[in-house]
Amino acid sequence: MSANEPSSRPEITALLARGVTRLLLDHDVAPVLEMPLANGRRADLCGLSPKGEIWIVETKSCLADFAVDSKWPDYLDYCDLFFFAVAEDFPRHLIPDSAGLIVADGFGGAILRRPAPAPLAPARRKMMTLALARLAALRLAQG
Repeated sequence: MSANEPSSRPEITALLARGVTRLLLDHDVAPVLEMPLANGRRADLCGLSPKGEIWIVETKSCLADFAVDSKWPDYLDYCDLFFFAVAEDFPRHLIPDSAGLIVADGFGGAILRRPAPAPLAPARRKMMTLALARLAALRLAQG
């Protein structure tokens, strides 16, 4: 490992989050990090598309991080599109076919597989849109 490579899972997670944020912005999806959900879970990244679609991206810093995660299905009721974001060297065949797949690093990312859309019910969409807007505005106001 060179001096420029991340050495810990938190560093890898931070780089993935930065790359996915840039990717979402490239797709005109407004990203919010660490989005609390009504079920008590917290999405790593949540985004709002120009069409009003809610995207959730769960970052996985390593195989161990993925292997111990049994909570990701809890996110599906809160988004139209659900993705896993992993580093280039992650064994991608382990990602469920039903989920989208993003490969990212600290500079950007690429969507390798889009999930089949699972449109939210109108009431859930309104709740999520308002929650995203409020969280973004509060964070902006707090500087």
